[in-house]
Amino acid sequence: MKKILLLVIVVAAGALVFWKPSSPASQTLAISGPFEFNSQDMSKDGFLFSRLQVVESLVGINEQAELSPLLAESWQQSADGLNWVFNIRPGVKFHDGSLLTAEAVAQSLNLALSKPGVIRQVPVQSIQARENQVIITLDRPFRALPSVLAHYSTAIVIPGSFSENGQIVALQGTGPYQIDALQPPHKAKASRFADYWGQKAHIETIEYLAGHRSESRALLAQSGQMDLVYTLDPISIDSLKAANNLQLHVESMPRTVLVKLNNAHPFLNHKSVRQALSLALDREGIAQSVLRLPGSEAYQLFSPVLGAWHINRQDTAQRHLEQARALLAEQGWRANEQGLLERDGKVFRIQLVTYADRPELPLIGTALQAQWRELGIDVQISIDNSSAIPAKHHDNSLEMALIARNFGTLADPLPLLMNDFATEKGSDWGPMHWSSPTFSHLLAQLAAEPDSVKYRQLARQAAGLLADEMPLIPVTYYRQIVAVNDKVSGFTFDPFEINYRVSEMQFND
Repeated sequence: MKKILLLVIVVAAGALVFWKPSSPASQTLAISGPFEFNSQDMSKDGFLFSRLQVVESLVGINEQAELSPLLAESWQQSADGLNWVFNIRPGVKFHDGSLLTAEAVAQSLNLALSKPGVIRQVPVQSIQARENQVIITLDRPFRALPSVLAHYSTAIVIPGSFSENGQIVALQGTGPYQIDALQPPHKAKASRFADYWGQKAHIETIEYLAGHRSESRALLAQSGQMDLVYTLDPISIDSLKAANNLQLHVESMPRTVLVKLNNAHPFLNHKSVRQALSLALDREGIAQSVLRLPGSEAYQLFSPVLGAWHINRQDTAQRHLEQARALLAEQGWRANEQGLLERDGKVFRIQLVTYADRPELPLIGTALQAQWRELGIDVQISIDNSSAIPAKHHDNSLEMALIARNFGTLADPLPLLMNDFATEKGSDWGPMHWSSPTFSHLLAQLAAEPDSVKYRQLARQAAGLLADEMPLIPVTYYRQIVAVNDKVSGFTFDPFEINYRVSEMQFND
């Protein structure tokens, strides 16, 4: 009996030695980020489905920040700039197995045109299908059209995704992953699409979990409960680097942390005041001490990644507190007994709204509060949900807001700027109550300019005007902090945040 028992133990031990876990491809990649989703509407929440690689657009953006073919394998523009022909890639399947057609693409783009989004800034006359081509006819030339068609809001979805009223109720795209389950606002699950037209995904299933608190997401990374964790707090960098189960990636991207101003506010409606607010900022101190990311200070809206739009602003590379005081004095502001600026019996007291979805923003807000207090301005900070900023923009109660704005969701920021500055009221995440005939004229020239050299010249003129008028005050360039579990290989970062590139990743043996 003892011999039999011993034999069983030996056999069992041998089985443990030779047993291997299930194939890595059958495991689930767990991803966490800060942003919730509430619909399957591309114009509202398409960013999530683009990042999870469920949907794709006609045009992509490659590693060199250049436009590249995606669902359109090529495109041509007519000599007069009014007609664009996009040749649809053959053999592409939607997630239900049906073929991608020019008719489906045209229907999807026409629906996008009926909703808020960057495509609304394109002077579209018509979008039509002809055989395997989509023809977009414009009222006037618009050079950035292919860039617009790289945006998530223009992603192509199957006609059967729509209800009778045009709402997406059963999202199906063409990407390497297809939706399995959605639990708004926090959870999404997708699985590998076997008939994907391009390089097949290695990992079978991916799950996304939204969580607002950065410290909670950091713990999920350290504990191994999440494999990829995006948008982490700079304060967590040291502890995350010390973890023995993950790699930390700090990546540059064309997102700018900036102060959005109500330029119609009586305290903020003169450019000298806005310039003074900018001159009072110790951006280098914020980059080094608050963010722990030296070199991320921003003296203009557009990061070097955006090429033509980036200008040399070394003349404003240092803090000039005395110059700031002089500019405010010219506008009638004088320090009272408490050291606060006062004009016509009113103290320069203003509210700054920000949000914790991006965990560094409250920290930067506190630094701004202290630096502007040295100038004599009393800034009161309100930390709210990110949705409060568009809401306050629309009801005109917003005074100042600290936000992070991505100018690189397209290879060219022109369509975003045309949307932001389309009216004096501005946009949810752009300027508020500021307009300039000169700037509007520059945007119109840029939209129609075919020559790349002249385009760069005009873009820098436009960027210089914004740097002078300061309707938005840049603070730092954003750096994405991502924790990647050691069991994951093939991670790369998309600075334009179009997708998480999950299909390129795999689990280590």
